[in-house]
Amino acid sequence: QVQLVESGGGLVQAGGSLRLSCAASGRFFSLNDMGWYRQAPGNQRELVAEITGAGFPNYQDSVKGRFTISRDNAKNTVYLQMNSLKPEDTAVYYCNMRIAAMGTYWGQGTQVTVSS
Repeated sequence: QVQLVESGGGLVQAGGSLRLSCAASGRFFSLNDMGWYRQAPGNQRELVAEITGAGFPNYQDSVKGRFTISRDNAKNTVYLQMNSLKPEDTAVYYCNMRIAAMGTYWGQGTQVTVSS
């Protein structure tokens, strides 16, 4: 019904940048809340950033000032620009969409590895 496909992950040195993309397809209203989560080995999945259908963002404190979430509703795509990356940012990053009266949907994840 809803498919989310992440891209843009990779290996980068500490202090570098990456931009993640999440393309959504299926039958849904385009202004749903969306977000990025991450999960490192042995850890629980945690919220990184989210953006409402109206375009208002919210960030986990550890990434505030370094990451920027944005969306292009015409393309059904959400982005996560990650700057000043740190080794502790290493994780699998997952795209998320919440649809009222339907449920929560997840992408397959994309690996981000930050070396030092």
